[in-house]
Amino acid sequence: MRKEAWFGLSIMAAVVIALFVLMPPAAKITTGHLGLLMLALIVVAIMLGFPTAFTLMGLGTMFAWFAYYSVNPSLAVQQTLDLAVARAYWVMNNDVLISVPLFVFMGYLVERANLIQALFKGLHLATTRIPGSLAVATVITCAIFATASGIIGAVVTLMGLLAFPAMLKAGYNVRLAAGAVTAGGTLGILIPPSVLLILYGATAGVSVMQLYAGAFFPGLMLAGLYVVYIIGYSMIKPSIAPPLSAEDAYVPLPKFAEVITETGSNNVMAGLIGAIKGKRNADVPMRTVVGHLGIALLPALAAALLMGSIYLSITAPTIVDTTGLQEMGMATDETDADAQNQASLEQGLQEPEAEGGLQEPPAELGHEAPVAAEAAPESPKAPAEAAAPTPEAPAPAGRLPAPMGYWIALGICIAGLAVFYAIFTFVRLEIFKMLLTSFFPLALLILGVLGSIIMGLATPTEAAAMGSFGGLFLAIAYGRFNMTMLKEAVFLTAKTSAMVCWLFVGSGIFAGAFALLGGQEIINNWVQSLNMSPVQFMLLAQVIIFLLGWPLEWTEIIIIFLPIFLPLLTHFNIDPLFFGLLVALNLQTAFLSPPVAMAAFYLKGVAPPHVTLNQIFLGMMPFMAIQVIAIFMLYMFPAIGLWLPSVVYGH
Repeated sequence: MRKEAWFGLSIMAAVVIALFVLMPPAAKITTGHLGLLMLALIVVAIMLGFPTAFTLMGLGTMFAWFAYYSVNPSLAVQQTLDLAVARAYWVMNNDVLISVPLFVFMGYLVERANLIQALFKGLHLATTRIPGSLAVATVITCAIFATASGIIGAVVTLMGLLAFPAMLKAGYNVRLAAGAVTAGGTLGILIPPSVLLILYGATAGVSVMQLYAGAFFPGLMLAGLYVVYIIGYSMIKPSIAPPLSAEDAYVPLPKFAEVITETGSNNVMAGLIGAIKGKRNADVPMRTVVGHLGIALLPALAAALLMGSIYLSITAPTIVDTTGLQEMGMATDETDADAQNQASLEQGLQEPEAEGGLQEPPAELGHEAPVAAEAAPESPKAPAEAAAPTPEAPAPAGRLPAPMGYWIALGICIAGLAVFYAIFTFVRLEIFKMLLTSFFPLALLILGVLGSIIMGLATPTEAAAMGSFGGLFLAIAYGRFNMTMLKEAVFLTAKTSAMVCWLFVGSGIFAGAFALLGGQEIINNWVQSLNMSPVQFMLLAQVIIFLLGWPLEWTEIIIIFLPIFLPLLTHFNIDPLFFGLLVALNLQTAFLSPPVAMAAFYLKGVAPPHVTLNQIFLGMMPFMAIQVIAIFMLYMFPAIGLWLPSVVYGH
């Protein structure tokens, strides 16, 4: 029997033994203990290979019927069916889940637009001088493609067909090559738009927009740690990642570039500007020269737009509208003064009382009236009021001075552009053109989708619809669109979406039965009786999730086990957003930890026959350690994940 099968059987045996050891005697078993029994049975059933969604529904329905039957046998069947219908209706009525099929559809369209091959080629040529350049390019390509796609299996499979053979051909160590492909391919779990974050948001009731904003920098941090590890390991041990040969690093130049480099400068700016006039332009069309000069100036134009927009933002004047303010104790206008005077006159001209007592003669009333009449106009012409001008709209103030930090950043940007154009040769221009046709379309699509979500311009569902349209446009622009491709993308989207929805229906029934039996209450009381601090609880939760990632996939952990921890977050005063970011970073291990390391099986399915599954597993181990380091860094420095949501949403 294979080692993986022995490992799986040993895990199941450990679960069953722990179940018998921890369960109380039969006389003391309560319905809550039956809930814990249901939790253990679902793990064993999933490891035996039963479909997760229907196993959840089957066990949940059976135990829910038992819970209802113990209270009222005559209504048990009806109440169980009502529970199933209510959970299914909740899934169909959940607006957050609408974005799942749209993001999945966008991913399948981008996958079939055939951008990844050009993207990988351009990146590995751009990183030729970096140690371990092919592995670095693999991780960066996976991060970009995972961001645009979010489909782990598709990213690992495509990079296994494209990058893995290229690294083996270049003499790379099998373990390093396998680790780079599998670890880079799983970045789509964390980097938005991630389906995992959508499911967590729907389960925990956390805003998906805040989750996307919070997961952006941790995802970049994890990808950066992967790249740093590859570069450092390649520098320490160059034999595991030899440099590219001259043949692999060769970039053919077009005819016009060869003419300019032979007769002029190899530098792009000097050569193109010199070719605009003079004898050197005889064999080079002016349209070609001007067009490539415009392409070469794109980095400078992008930097100018970026720094200009930052300048306009930080120097915008602060206008305080004072039109609604008035001086205390003063009337706002003549109308208010006249109203006050009229009220005073009416009070002075009241009819005398009919009761006894001396009254003023009528003649004196006539003398007092003119006095009141003369005093009336004095109020609106008081010196303070007369001097006050009529309020007008404030004139626009001048721009604020830019802070010193901006000018320092501007100087660094200018110096960087100067260095860039000093080393910008025609070979690098061809590499830049490769990236321009592969990287930048994906970058624009990603920025459009994520930017609209993070800035609050669109909901995740609206941004997903926009991303689906962008993926369709890319497929058309690159000539890959046809009815067969569209039919495949729609079919795979429907298949994935149905799986997610059935998982939610099954988890709803399962969670309802678990709560009815009192299993959640037993766990809550047990955890609270331990008198743990929030740090200890967070550590316990992350260790349990890390261990669950060995036998289970991330969907099962999110759907089944995470709802057990969520009610305890309030007791320990833990932010559900921060907890979700730690869980998302932790669940990277679910794809990299044996025996259910799906990324390893995806790669093994397309790898050469001589590459064994054990080699792939061993190659993933260092990247699992990096994930643990990333979790520690996020916990010690929460601002990595919470800074952007606090700036955008005030979280």
